[in-house]
Amino acid sequence: MTAAVNRIDRLFEDRSRKRFIPFITVGDPTLEATYQLAHALVEAGADLLELGIPYSDPLADGPTIQRASERALENGVSISDALQLVGRLRESGMEASLVLFSYFNPILQYGVERFFADLAKYGADGVVIPDLPIEENGPAVDAAKKYGIHVISLVAPTSDSRIQMIGEQATGFLYCVSSLGVTGARASLREDLADFLDRVKASTKVPTAVGFGISTPEQVRAVAPHTDGVIVGSAIVLEVERHVEQLKDPEQSAEAVEKIKTFVHQLASALQ
Repeated sequence: MTAAVNRIDRLFEDRSRKRFIPFITVGDPTLEATYQLAHALVEAGADLLELGIPYSDPLADGPTIQRASERALENGVSISDALQLVGRLRESGMEASLVLFSYFNPILQYGVERFFADLAKYGADGVVIPDLPIEENGPAVDAAKKYGIHVISLVAPTSDSRIQMIGEQATGFLYCVSSLGVTGARASLREDLADFLDRVKASTKVPTAVGFGISTPEQVRAVAPHTDGVIVGSAIVLEVERHVEQLKDPEQSAEAVEKIKTFVHQLASALQ
């Protein structure tokens, strides 16, 4: 087993402490801003970073992350840029687990074997591919195993009879989708969410983390007893959007990063 896999596995060795997992889009609004934000999120309490590769047709993403992808794509940000950003973060001494989030088409265009080889080369630990069903992920999983990378499976309330199968095949951690539909901050969570999360935990030996729609410290605290990690994406990406112009300005970017860091720290602190 490689060090890349060990980073995620070591992260969840102690199940008594909940892990905080923020999501940001690579290149939103610039690659330099993403680099600075990544360090700030770790300083704010992130245990694992989920870095989204911008894509023109993000089926699982709501308007907030769609706009983030559009801003990044306008700058020409590519899958290669995302991989090189991971390499730069590792070269800077970042030890936090790093997981890329990508739809399958960009990976297919890049080359499945080449993609997983480069994930290992640059120091990533895993990848989330939301539009690749478990029944069709064989080639990707085989390549991932070859290079010591986790393919993080997703399980949703609608997975129903497939929950057990997904849970048994999961590696790294199991990404639990808290709500139906696309990503996006929500005012409230499903009433049956706790039952769903408990059912997923019973189906698998790997840790679980819940995301999609979680956006406030209160919601983080509410789901924490039923999972090993909490993922927050759209709420953080929305904060990035509110500070886009400052983040693009070298004279104002540090202040903007600090404001976003404070927001994320409030979310992460809800797990303590």
